[in-house]
Amino acid sequence: MSDESYEVEIKVKEILGRGTCGLGIKPGDSWIVKDDWAPNNMCSWAFSIMFPMLQVLRYGGEFPWEDNKDKATLCCIDPNNPVVFELTRIKS
Repeated sequence: MSDESYEVEIKVKEILGRGTCGLGIKPGDSWIVKDDWAPNNMCSWAFSIMFPMLQVLRYGGEFPWEDNKDKATLCCIDPNNPVVFELTRIKS
């Protein structure tokens, strides 16, 4: 990993199950992460799940199972309506 820090975009790809989120998050919603804090209007449960992956992308790491080394896909922990998020490292 690098000492350089990148911004990461969080984007909602889809919601599985009944397709609803209790907090009103919906496909197409997005946030930019610039530091260690959860963005405004972001579910704290989802953010806590994705935080380790965000840190890897923010500091130049990658995931061997992802085709694009600047992206990661994950779901929140709601077993009835898991929200699928795509994380994308932003390279200037």
